[in-house]
Amino acid sequence: MTVYDITRDLSADAVLYPGDVRPRFHEIDNGQYRVTEMTLGSHTGTHLDAPSHYIEGGMTVDEIPPAVLMGAARVLDCSDVSEIIEPGHLTGRLDGARTILVKTWFSERREFDLGYPSFSLEAAKMVVEAGITCLGIDTPSIESFDCDGSVHRRLLGSGTFILELLDLSAVPEGDYVMTALPMRLKGIDGSPVRAILSDREEEP
Repeated sequence: MTVYDITRDLSADAVLYPGDVRPRFHEIDNGQYRVTEMTLGSHTGTHLDAPSHYIEGGMTVDEIPPAVLMGAARVLDCSDVSEIIEPGHLTGRLDGARTILVKTWFSERREFDLGYPSFSLEAAKMVVEAGITCLGIDTPSIESFDCDGSVHRRLLGSGTFILELLDLSAVPEGDYVMTALPMRLKGIDGSPVRAILSDREEEP
């Protein structure tokens, strides 16, 4: 079975969206054991956006059914898209899919870039209309840096959960089995996840 870990390292030098909390780790050694004090944001590293991230009164991360983040997933290679992913890039590629993970040129990057690829509102509407329940991307956000939140609101307000800052650099386009579970953080708007893909034929 081929397994791909599509999670970026969560470290002090992780790719950081401007304004987010810089992760910090402080090891405490009392002589018998060690623990690490961690400071990080709910959207640090590879993470899940819960509806409450943009929708007032929306579902929080602990309320998301785990099954939504497990099972069949389709990786779409959009590495040739420079900035905006439009409906034309998705046409004929969503049929029968429940989870879509979009691979772009940003998977190779280890520093923030204002011009990272992102979804247009029209592409987000297409995803919703196709019945996609989870949309993932390898960029810092599903929406452009100068966004107004409309793409997030359209997806999260329609029952499509969002995974961001995946590492799909080693993953060919195709169908897989995904597990991408967040921490069960009560009442919180998002969480880092450990995201894994495996060959679809190995699904139990």
